[in-house]
Amino acid sequence: MAKAKRMYGCTECGATFPKWAGQCGECGAWNTLVETVVEGATPSGRTGWAGDKANIKTLAEVSVEEIPRFSTASGELDRVLGGGLVDGSVVLIGGDPGIGKSTILLQTLCNIAQRFPALYVTGEESQQQVAMRARRLDLPQDKLKVMTETCIESIIATARQEKPKVMVIDSIQTIFTEQLQSAPGGVAQVRESAALLVRFAKQSGTAIFLVGHVTKEGALAGPRVLEHMVDTVLYFEGESDGRLRLLRAVKNRFGAVNELGVFGMTDKGLKEVSNPSAIFLTRAQEAVPGSVVMATWEGSRPMLVEVQALVDTSHLANPRRVTLGLDQNRLAMLLAVLHRHGGIPTYDQDVFLNVVGGVKVLETASDLALMAAVISSLRNRPLQHDLLVFGEIGLSGEIRPVPSGQERLKEAAKHGFKRAIVPKGNAPKEAPAGLQVIAVTRLEQALDALFE
Repeated sequence: MAKAKRMYGCTECGATFPKWAGQCGECGAWNTLVETVVEGATPSGRTGWAGDKANIKTLAEVSVEEIPRFSTASGELDRVLGGGLVDGSVVLIGGDPGIGKSTILLQTLCNIAQRFPALYVTGEESQQQVAMRARRLDLPQDKLKVMTETCIESIIATARQEKPKVMVIDSIQTIFTEQLQSAPGGVAQVRESAALLVRFAKQSGTAIFLVGHVTKEGALAGPRVLEHMVDTVLYFEGESDGRLRLLRAVKNRFGAVNELGVFGMTDKGLKEVSNPSAIFLTRAQEAVPGSVVMATWEGSRPMLVEVQALVDTSHLANPRRVTLGLDQNRLAMLLAVLHRHGGIPTYDQDVFLNVVGGVKVLETASDLALMAAVISSLRNRPLQHDLLVFGEIGLSGEIRPVPSGQERLKEAAKHGFKRAIVPKGNAPKEAPAGLQVIAVTRLEQALDALFE
């Protein structure tokens, strides 16, 4: 076997050096040299790729059969993964400490182990801690195998003997390879360990879950290349002390991105929520100012959420614009449109916006609902309790249509809404039973329709 050679590469310019130094000798950048491994020459005296003929096919010759999947026994997790788990796939799950990453993976593996061989590798906990959690959650424990190890070479050697269908690595920041001298959790260790796991998954067909730590900003810790190497990247969202947990796919080579799974944290672990709109619509019995319901689109399904606004007189030179779950810059832009085309100034008002339940709404369909909540709070006039609003607002005051308008209206009718203010481009030829659809094209029309 060829001997591995250690080198130090600059992350800025790519130059390599035989020894570490604080400053790159090529570009002058400081603290950019990262340890890496360079494979030696093959016994024949040439590198492994030189002169080898690649296997080339036309696109018509490539098989496009459906990728086989198997269920994880959790409908919400299957939804986020694109319909199930794919053999040989590598899934990276990130989230804040205590959000439920280890809990959902232990639940998943205990259920999968009843049908297929599974291996749970932990570098942060002992086998006793994992067993105690499984007993507390009342999970089946008779078939899941647990291993406490942090050396990637030992993990892969054991996995080749056990041949698991699914394997969990908790977490990738605790794993190290003996080929490098740096400490576990470093950029080089995370990258090389993940590369060995990805190679093993593709060769053996084992599906692997990787748990990733996050920084205080919420991004995955370690090198950005880690997210490029894996097939799927999932993020856990929600408050650690709250009940709801949202699992969002931001990358998926086997399915749609931005798919959302909703779970509820209980004393028996994470339970899937099949109808999240019913939870997010737990509102006050009486209509209150500054509250309106909108229909957002998450992945492949509509979801009804409540948008709340509080507008109050500001005593500051620069009024505050605070948003939770919405884009703050877009709020400032929409308030300018409201003043210019609606004749309603807010330059002396503090505006606070919140999406109930901790949901992050990033699409532009929230524009019209945002404006409706602001106007309701500013005028201290409650909107109707059975009113639904969605639509995009342009800078010239026009109301633009949004994707999947028909499905949003059907979801609203299913939950008992009676009126809906929507863009004219989303108005159906035949409204759902019991739902009055009001189509608008301008901001002025929408403002008039709010308090009819």
